[in-house]
Amino acid sequence: MNALFIMILTFAGYLIMYKLYGRYIGKKIFNLTREAGVPAVEMEDGTDYVPTQKEVIFGHHFTSIAGTGPIVGPAVAIIWGWVPALIWVFVGSIFMGAIHDFGALIISMRNQGKSIADYTAKYVNNRTRFFFFLIVFLELWILIAVFGLVIAIVFSMYPQSVFPIWCEIAIAVWLGHAVYKQGKGIMTWSIIE
Repeated sequence: MNALFIMILTFAGYLIMYKLYGRYIGKKIFNLTREAGVPAVEMEDGTDYVPTQKEVIFGHHFTSIAGTGPIVGPAVAIIWGWVPALIWVFVGSIFMGAIHDFGALIISMRNQGKSIADYTAKYVNNRTRFFFFLIVFLELWILIAVFGLVIAIVFSMYPQSVFPIWCEIAIAVWLGHAVYKQGKGIMTWSIIE
């Protein structure tokens, strides 16, 4: 199947799900309004609370969605083919990653941008704070181990894939410098890169 066709189809699918499913969740479950303040603006301090361009936030969320999607998805494609990878990334990010990340973001924003451990202590009790920190720490430890294992397997199977990763790191550093130190437009230069 043509890669451009797959890209257009998945992009259209994401747009449709964003308009239907995303709006429904935002309005009916989280009761979102445009008037609600966000911690980055209300508590701006130049360090921890800093308003950010929507393109940067989109980029962070896009690369993080479904947790393992962007990292394991390409590895799945290399090992088992593009159909399982497409299902993993497309369906997984809509029905698992997107709702999880969206919910965690909204709940955090409604609690001064605090972590799940902090607002769990607020709503349950103080002991839960420690246990949530422990759970999150262990989950992240496992997640990093899985990422490392998958990438090690891909690098072992395809050693030529190491060089493009090195290039991505250099491009990311250069793009950050260009946007934040030289004042380049983030959208234009992201597309160029």
